[in-house]
This record gives sequence, C-alpha cells and structure tokens, in this order.
Amino acid sequence: MKPISALPSKKQLERLRDIASTRNLVLGSLGAGVQSSTLLLMSALGLASREVPRYDAMIFADTQFEPQAVYNHLTVLEEIARAADIPLIKVTAGSIRHDALKPSGHYATMPLHILGDDGKHGMLRRQCTEEYKVKLIKRVVRAALGAPIGEDGKVGKVPAGRYAYQDIGFSADERRRVKDDEAPGPHSELTYPLIQLNMTREDCVDLLAENGMKDTPKSACIACPFSGNARWRTMRDTQPDDWAAAVEFDEKIRHGHPSAGTPLRGQAFVHRSRVPLAEANIGRITPREWRDRQSSISLADYEEDPPGCSPYGCRRTEIPREAAIEAGA
Repeated sequence: MKPISALPSKKQLERLRDIASTRNLVLGSLGAGVQSSTLLLMSALGLASREVPRYDAMIFADTQFEPQAVYNHLTVLEEIARAADIPLIKVTAGSIRHDALKPSGHYATMPLHILGDDGKHGMLRRQCTEEYKVKLIKRVVRAALGAPIGEDGKVGKVPAGRYAYQDIGFSADERRRVKDDEAPGPHSELTYPLIQLNMTREDCVDLLAENGMKDTPKSACIACPFSGNARWRTMRDTQPDDWAAAVEFDEKIRHGHPSAGTPLRGQAFVHRSRVPLAEANIGRITPREWRDRQSSISLADYEEDPPGCSPYGCRRTEIPREAAIEAGA
C-alpha cells in the first residue's frame, strides 16, 4: 500500500500559488482513461488551445486499486506532461481495497450488489468516488489557490478573489454525464472542452492512436461493481493478476464492509448478477440478444461496456432506468 499523500508537493504548491496570485488557475482532472488522456495530450501539443489551454497542473486521485494497465499508462502521461512542463499532481486518500476490507476504522461504501436474505435485490450507497477522488481534488484546488494548510493537514478557506477552472474529460457523446448541481465551490467551476469541441470518444481514441497510445485503458477500480461484462472478460483473458485480485476482493467482501460494525442482511457481490465473480456468466451476449430478452433500452450497451469512472460523473448516472431498477440501484 502506498503512503497517503493528500496534497501536492511543496514545490508544486508554491508554483500554483504564485500563478493564482496573478490570474485564474486552469487545471485538468486526470483519470488516466481515454478522454482525460486526450485533454492532457491536446494541452501538451497545443491543439485547440483556446478550448484546451496549457494546464497549470493536472490532478490524478489514486484509489490504489486501479488496473496495472492504468498505472502503466500513467507513466506515459507523466512523460508527456513533464515534456510540456505541466505538473502532474498525484494524490491519494489510501487504498480503497484495504479500507473496504479492514476490520475497523474509516471506510467508504462501494456500490456493491446485494442479495438480501429475503431474496430481494439491492445496492449499497456509493461513497467511494466522493471519498477517494472528489474530496481530494477539492482539497488540492483550495490549497493551490492559496488556502491555509493547518498542521493537521486540513485546508482552510480560499482567499478572496482567487478562482480556478477545472477541465473535465467528458466527450460529446457523454453530455448526459454533465450535472448542473456538480459545482465544486464558489472559488471554482467545472468546464468540458471536449464537449465544446464536439469531440466524441471515438475522436479521442483516434487522436491517442495517432500519438502512440492506441491501447489507452479505461480508468476504474479493479473490482468496480459498475463494470460491464466486456471489462470482466478482458480482465479475465488478458490481465490475470487484476482478475485474480478482483475475484479475491469479491470473495472477501461477501458479508459487506467489516468496518460497518453491523452484519449485512444478505450477501454482497461485485457482479450485477449477484453470484461470485468467478462463477458469473460473463460470456459474450450481443446487444441484439439482450434487447430481445429485455426490451429496446440500451441495457445491453451498459451491461457490455459502461463508461469509465470519473470524479464528476460516476457510472451510476449512466445506468438506464430499467437497468437501475433491475440492479436495485
């Protein structure tokens, strides 16, 4: 488990605070998936510089439970950022896996699929994104804008007149993920340059491929309960270590989060079928077959290949209503 580092380095903070004293900061949220990688690449190369300026920094909030492919890709992004003199700030609140399984202490619930003792379906409340990503990013932004940092590490109020723009990597085909009530605070606002440029995820994939990153992975925790069958299959077939970690986590979380202190009235699973991941039917089912079995909604698309995880648009917002009902969400 990596040491907890919830703030930028002293050097990074000094640089950002100097900038913030003279103008608004322009920051990027980096999940190391397709769209946020595209933002970093475009910023570094000076592409569409009006919509995607040279970032003062990009922020990566590490749950310490990402697939190895994401961490490998992150090293590539670090080189791109370094060459363009864009600070890449990596922060973490600790290991989400460790916290989810430890017997006591702080933890944040994951959206686990529940099979109740009475046979009913349910889903635990999702707190993980807020605790391991959103809160960290907000701390970094406040600190970068000059808010005082106490000896206990708490970040105070932002000085008057300081402001930051945070670019989020939602593509044009993800407009529905934008939520008007997602404002991070009075000192900053979220912006969506890929939507402004009408760039789709496919456009992003093409641009990354043109620049040597055709295998950019989706960013999401290894055992994310919102994973679709396509991701589980890929993990099982091509990422054996990650698959083993996901299966192990699923087995250990069966009775819920130990730190909760009260027994779960049922069983918890990471796969939406509510059977052990190692036994789940993750074989390929075509969208046509799903539509014939279910309805004309896009449940098939969600089940097969849901979007990656983002601090400001977790997959929960992507589930079609019928799928959410079926999942107990």
